Amino acid sequence: MKKLVLIPSYLGDKNYNNHFPIDNKAQINEIQVFFVEDIRTARRFLGHIKVKTPIQDLIFEVVDRKTTKQEVQSLFKNYKNQPIGVLSEAGCPGIADPGALAVEVANDLNYEIVPLVGPSSITLALMGSGLNGQSFRFVGYIPVKKPDRIKRIKELDQESLTTYSTQIFIETPYRNEHLFNDLINTLHPETRLCVACGLLSENQFIKTKKAKDWKKADKPNINKIPTIFMFLNKD
Repeated sequence: MKKLVLIPSYLGDKNYNNHFPIDNKAQINEIQVFFVEDIRTARRFLGHIKVKTPIQDLIFEVVDRKTTKQEVQSLFKNYKNQPIGVLSEAGCPGIADPGALAVEVANDLNYEIVPLVGPSSITLALMGSGLNGQSFRFVGYIPVKKPDRIKRIKELDQESLTTYSTQIFIETPYRNEHLFNDLINTLHPETRLCVACGLLSENQFIKTKKAKDWKKADKPNINKIPTIFMFLNKD
């Protein structure tokens, strides 16, 4: 059966069972082959939800940021006519995730694409931000070097004002604090900035304030914790 199933994984380990759609399990139980970002994470997730097939009998192939399109095409040839699952390290595969390459190849090969319901940190953060949810743009990562990053923040701030659109982006967790400081010191004082950290974990934090008010507030504990940043300039 030429079917590619996109399987959302957990965001917060502690209470994941509260957010796992029961109907997903029936689909996952049909799959013996998984394209995964990290084998250890994938095995832990499938063990956590107690899939029907013993973990040691499942097949795992790594599809990560280093995997080429040609390599993914070869993997599909190896598992012709078998349903394949795609698992990212956290959240929804294919969104800011190397699993998108598997979906691209599967479309080329006329696979049925089956996205399952599950947690997306980007969607959850936008829901909790109070910012514009009708017009928004996910821009992924912004530059690491400070001068380039400051320039990009200013560009996105102006774009937000011009188009009245929420700008959404992420950072490598250990650089979260540097990015946060650059945001509050670069954005227009009236720009509303949302910080959404550790979503679906016991220590989940979502807060939106104007940039000028973040400067006066207690700084959130976001160091080394997966965080979504977003802002809206409507001044």
